[in-house]
Amino acid sequence: MFRLELTRRAEKELRRLPTGLQGRIAKAINGLLASPRPPGSKKLRGVEAYSLRVGEYRIVYLVDDTQRLVTVVRVKHRRDVYRDL
Repeated sequence: MFRLELTRRAEKELRRLPTGLQGRIAKAINGLLASPRPPGSKKLRGVEAYSLRVGEYRIVYLVDDTQRLVTVVRVKHRRDVYRDL
């Protein structure tokens, strides 16, 4: 089982989303604890990060296998999430 951390930025982005969407995204994030590279996740080019799709939103996260840690970096709409990575 992996541990989970959210950056301050990701926490803030998650809190700004509508309540129903927060629940769906939280469920997807919690699923990363059991399987950090689930079907549908994509490795990003040029960055050591992964992206997971939840409707129109994306969860961008890092995986550290040695420390068994998943760090959520961004949670935003797909048009904005890849800016400033």
